[in-house]
Amino acid sequence: MDSKKGFIKFTSSTSGQSLDVLLDENKETIWASEQQIAALFERDRTVISKHIKNIFTEKELIQDSVCVKFAHTANDGKTYNVTHYNLDVIIAVGYKVKSKIATQFRIWATKTLKEHLLQGYSINQKRLIQLKKTIQLIDRTSKIATRNSETKELIHVLTDYTKALDILDHYDHQKLKKSDSGNEVIFKIDYQEAKAAIEQLRIKFDGSKIFGNEKDQSFKSSIAVIDQTFDGKELYNSIEEKAANLLYLVVKNHSFTDGNKRIAAWLFVWYLDKNNFLYKGDGSKKIANNTLVALTLMIAESNPKEKELIINVITNLINTENE
Repeated sequence: MDSKKGFIKFTSSTSGQSLDVLLDENKETIWASEQQIAALFERDRTVISKHIKNIFTEKELIQDSVCVKFAHTANDGKTYNVTHYNLDVIIAVGYKVKSKIATQFRIWATKTLKEHLLQGYSINQKRLIQLKKTIQLIDRTSKIATRNSETKELIHVLTDYTKALDILDHYDHQKLKKSDSGNEVIFKIDYQEAKAAIEQLRIKFDGSKIFGNEKDQSFKSSIAVIDQTFDGKELYNSIEEKAANLLYLVVKNHSFTDGNKRIAAWLFVWYLDKNNFLYKGDGSKKIANNTLVALTLMIAESNPKEKELIINVITNLINTENE
C-alpha cells in the first residue's frame, strides 16, 4: 500500500461482511461510498442516506469537510464521480444503526484504524515470519513450473533471485518502501490498445482462437484502474507502481479463457516500453526474462493477502535492476 493512500479492509467476525475502503493518511481518515456503508451495516441504502442527511441537518458534522467526490470506473468501463464519506461520518452512522456489526466496526475503527493511520502501518504480529512465508511461496512457484506444461521449460527461473530475497528481507524488517524513479508517465494505458497488443502476441506465437478471449469485464476494469484517480490525484503515482499493478491484476483476475500469465507478462513489458522504461542505460532489460517469469508465477501462486508484498518487490526490482 502507498505510504499516503491505499486500501484497508474491515471484516465482520459474525457475518463475514467485508468493507474495502480507501485509506487517506494525508488526512488521517478513510473514505467509503454510501453503497459501501449500506453493505457494511447491512441496511438498505435509503436508510443510510436518511441517517447521513440527518447528521448534516442536525449539524453533527459539516458536510463540506467530511465528503469528497472521486472518479470510479464501473464494470461497464465508464467513469463516474461518486460521493464518499470519511471515517467521522461512517462512525456517526454506526451509532445510529443498532446492530452487532455496527458495534464491531466502531470498536475496530477506534482501536485499530486510528493506530494504523497514526503509525503509518498496522502492527503485524507475524512480521518476523514474513520472509519465511515468501520463500515458501517461491518454493511453491518453482514446483508449479516443473509440473505445468505451459511453463515446464522455465524450471530454472529462480536461479538468479538473490537480489529479490534481499528486497524481501528489507520488507520483513519494515525497511522496504516503494521505490519511485520520478520518471514522468508519458503513456496512459488504453483498453483498445491493450487488446491490440494482445492480438500481436497471439499472432506472434500462433496462439489458438481462444487465446486472449475475455470471459467477462474484469480485464477492462484492470486496465481502467491503472490510471484511476482519487481526490483529483492518481491512485498509483509512478511508472513502476502502475506497471506492477498491471502485471498483478491481469494475472490474478483470470480474465481470459487462455493465456492469462503470458498476456500479463507481455503487457507488463509492453507498458514499460511504451513509457521508455524497459531498458537500462546499457541496453539490457531492467527486469531479466527469468525474473519476470518468476514474478508472474509467484503472483499466480500467491494469496491475495500477499499483494502488497509482491507490488513492493516488483517496484523495487525495476529500480534496483537499473543500478
